[in-house]
Amino acid sequence: MKHEWRKAEKALYGVKAKPSLLSVSAQQFITIKGQGNPNEEAFSERVSALYSLAYGIKMAYKKAVKELGNNQEMTDFTVYPLEGLWWQEMNTGQEELEKDKLFYTIMIRQPEVITRELFCQALKKVKIKKPNPLYDAISFEEIEDGQCVQMLHIGSYDDEPRSFAEMDAFIQEEGLKRSSKIHREIYLSNIQKTAKDKLKTILRYQVEEA
Repeated sequence: MKHEWRKAEKALYGVKAKPSLLSVSAQQFITIKGQGNPNEEAFSERVSALYSLAYGIKMAYKKAVKELGNNQEMTDFTVYPLEGLWWQEMNTGQEELEKDKLFYTIMIRQPEVITRELFCQALKKVKIKKPNPLYDAISFEEIEDGQCVQMLHIGSYDDEPRSFAEMDAFIQEEGLKRSSKIHREIYLSNIQKTAKDKLKTILRYQVEEA
């Protein structure tokens, strides 16, 4: 059976355009770190490397399942969407966002059936088939977000502050506060094929008792 995250994991990805609370357990990802403006080529190059490896892992898994006689409950899966952790090192009194000073870790989630061994096998093959020096910067790791608030943002990335303001007001009403300067973005739209005012992005950050 093919695992399709949009259908099978609606609590995580079928998010509404209003804030809600949830607890996110540990998930595994392929990740790569970077710094600077996401509109620059360095960011695009990292995205490209991640997707090349993500599809390499998908194909390696399908091949492994076939060799085992298709007896696995999950025989295939839809590649998960790109995600990013974002933060900026603020100076005292500094409030404005400066894209050139952003730090980020972008990632693509991997199903639980994907092992580190399979990751290494796929990485070795994709290095030969589609060479890219950035592959060596990609890691396979587990990340747990825990208690969070999240919301679907519809529109340009530059308009995200209005959604964050709504999330901030919501958690105040719930007696909570933000517990990290880092926030997560999950990109549900293809930026190459979607108008800016129609882009869909899940925004999420960790919270704790105020």
